[in-house]
Amino acid sequence: MTLTLVEPVQSSTGGRLDRLSCRELEVLRLMAEGRSNLAIATELYLAGKTVETVCSNIFRKLELHLSDDVNRRVLAVLTLLREDGAIS
Repeated sequence: MTLTLVEPVQSSTGGRLDRLSCRELEVLRLMAEGRSNLAIATELYLAGKTVETVCSNIFRKLELHLSDDVNRRVLAVLTLLREDGAIS
């Protein structure tokens, strides 16, 4: 049994999530469930390097630049939750 905390986003509102592919949204959803890259790779039957690449693409498309001040993974999940209406 798989526990889903965040449903896949079907956004068509012109938001930033519209820039993401279906695979990227799937990975972002798993990030929002607190999954590590290794857990995401296992769940989706992907290589760890592939998950790293998908995460990098998510950060780039959401314009989340590398910084010592912020965690891009958290910001990406917040973007998902905000655009999905889960938080304001």
